[in-house]
Amino acid sequence: MRRMQALRLRTLELAVLLVLLTSVNVPAADRNPFAGDPKAAKAGEFEFRINCAFCHGLGARGGRGPDLTHAQKRHGSSDTDLFQNISNGIPGTAMPANGTNGQGVGMTDEEIWQIITYLRSIEVKAPSQPIGNAIQGKQLFYGDANCSLCHMFEGKGGRVGPDLTGAGASRTVEALIESVRNPSQKLAWGLTEPTKEFAQEYETVTVFMPDGKQIKGVAFNEDNFSLQMMDANEKIHLLEKDKVSSIKKSRESLMPVYDNTLLSDEDLHDIIAYLQGVGSK
Repeated sequence: MRRMQALRLRTLELAVLLVLLTSVNVPAADRNPFAGDPKAAKAGEFEFRINCAFCHGLGARGGRGPDLTHAQKRHGSSDTDLFQNISNGIPGTAMPANGTNGQGVGMTDEEIWQIITYLRSIEVKAPSQPIGNAIQGKQLFYGDANCSLCHMFEGKGGRVGPDLTGAGASRTVEALIESVRNPSQKLAWGLTEPTKEFAQEYETVTVFMPDGKQIKGVAFNEDNFSLQMMDANEKIHLLEKDKVSSIKKSRESLMPVYDNTLLSDEDLHDIIAYLQGVGSK
């Protein structure tokens, strides 16, 4: 009888211990244990450089990925949101789950919290003043600057170029200016991981047909046997590779170079003010 009671007591103790251990691990994604800790922020900066800077740039000011120095972020601004985005990735975007993009290594929960602490330490709390006139920028975007011929903005515009709806919130002013003045600069050759989390979007492709016709546009999907692309008139082409003469790819953007003779600094600043004022809401 005593042995039976002792066994039951031991079983109860183990059950309580298991509950306690579980309760320690559950809150990992609920609260940042390093909030405001300068040492953790410094460690987070190191982790960020290894795992995140390839896309988000040194200083988290944006590059291939969005600028993370803004207090308001498109996919959630709380510590919990950031933890989930870093840990699990963001579906429908190029943001991969922790440890799956081939850059750096998989991070522990502690290291993710340190990165979040670092991001909090460099955030710009107050939104910067618009660099131009947003009202004039809207008129230019849909008018003389012809931006909307290729770019979608809040559901209106073209599809040949990237959707700019979130560009004002996710890109620095400097990055936006560079993308207009030198549009081919950021069309890097891209990564080639099997997971294809960083697909080469908007790669320019020219297809030469047997009858001498050429089709030029941007490549969307491709495998060993076929190519899906959109031409400058937004017509979708699904081509079988054995029925074309040749395919030429280029990292030269279809977007023309808008130098100061085509678009003044003042007009460009107005367009960026429009993107920031609407796209950041």
